[in-house]
Order: sequence, then structure tokens, then C-alpha cells
Amino acid sequence: MSALAQLAEFLDATLNVAGIPDYPNAVNGVQLANMGDIERVATAVDFSTETVNGAIGAGARLLIVHHGMFWGGVQPITEHRHQRLWTLVTHDVAVYSAHLPLDVHPELGNNALLAKRLGLQPSGGFAKYQSIDVGLSGESNVPTRLLADAAHALASEHRGSFVATPFDDNRLTRRWGICTGSGADSSSLREAAQRGLDTLIVGEGPHHTAVEARELGIVILYAGHYATETLGVRALGERVAARFGLTTTFIDVPSGL
Repeated sequence: MSALAQLAEFLDATLNVAGIPDYPNAVNGVQLANMGDIERVATAVDFSTETVNGAIGAGARLLIVHHGMFWGGVQPITEHRHQRLWTLVTHDVAVYSAHLPLDVHPELGNNALLAKRLGLQPSGGFAKYQSIDVGLSGESNVPTRLLADAAHALASEHRGSFVATPFDDNRLTRRWGICTGSGADSSSLREAAQRGLDTLIVGEGPHHTAVEARELGIVILYAGHYATETLGVRALGERVAARFGLTTTFIDVPSGL
């Protein structure tokens, strides 16, 4: 059995939480403490009533999430927010969140694992945020259709939608970029054009990115925000379980996006 302090110290160090910049509402690290020992860990993409109940149902005393308790900003602790907090406290369940530190990790990160799943070998970064590259990039000689099929399969596993901007079935992907989650925006498209990338694999993006991409000669594969960010948190839970002799459960609650 392991105390929260031990697990948190390991997670903070593994993910370099102190050294990775992030959005203000990320609040990476322990977001809610518990009092007792931890034998089972649950992981989930999002903090929600369903994931909280799933963690408790699995007997977990630590819930590790990618999008944490404060992702929606400061809000009154009333109604479902109060119920979620009450449920966690009464069942002595801690919450740990890791956003960009998990996205960028070279082994456990969403981007690294998505590249591996697609059979792509990274050689550089992509999707600049402050001092870090959130995503990855590289060179290949792969039919874009094969990448699209693999991305579609990932989206389908988590009841999500796959969308691709139009491309010819004979097209080859020569230089690619990956940024999971909401990885397509005007900034990432400009960066892709500057880097000479021809294909982007992302979770989601606004409509205008599909229009802009065609103007730039870039194909975007939108594999789903949720689906592309299931990879890292599952791997992180497995790493923690192996390190401390615990058991881990992934709580799969697709968002549809």
C-alpha cells in the first residue's frame, strides 16, 4: 500500500510537472488529497461525475485525470459540483491531474504514443506553446490513407468521430505533425506551413482550420479529442501501478468529440 505523498512525488518527478508550462486552469499535480492508503488507481481523460463514480466503483483511492477538477474555471461548489466533491471526500479518493506535462512526455505522452500507434518515428517537435513543443513532427513515406484508417480506428474504439480534409487515395505523407486534443488552430497551421509539413494528425479543431488547411496544401486528420488523449493517462496509470505494486483501471467515458 502506498500513501498519496509517495505517488505524487513519483508522478511530479516523472512528468516534470514543475518544469512544464501550462494553462492556468490545469492546476497540475494533486488537486484533492485523501487520508488513507492506496491499493488501486483509476485513470480517466476527464474529471466528471461518471469518472468519479467509475473510480469509486472500481475501488480506487486515487483518480488520475488529464483534464482536472478546475478545467472549467472557478465555479460555485453547488449541485453536481458539490455532489462530486462530497462523493470523493466521503469515499476518501484523491485526484491528481496532468495536462501538458502528460502531453509532452517522450514515453508516456499522448503525442508520443499516438505517433507510435500510427507507426511514425518522430524527429522533432511541433505545436509551440510558450517554451515547449507540445506535439511532435517527423518525416515518412506513408500513404495518407493508411494513416487515416489507423486514426479512424482509434476514434471508433472510443465511440468518437473521425474526419479528414479531402485528399487523393494515392497521396503520400512526407512530413507530418501530431498534436493530440485540440491540436488544430490557426497558430498550428501557420507553424505547419513554416515547417513544410503536409499532414497533421490532431484530435479536433474549428471549422476554419479545415478551410485554411486546403489553402495551404495540408491534410488534417481529426481523430477525436477524447480518443487521442486516452493513450497517455492509461500508460501513466500502468507505470504507477508497476512502480508501486498497485492495480489500475481505466474509466472510459467518451465525450463524443
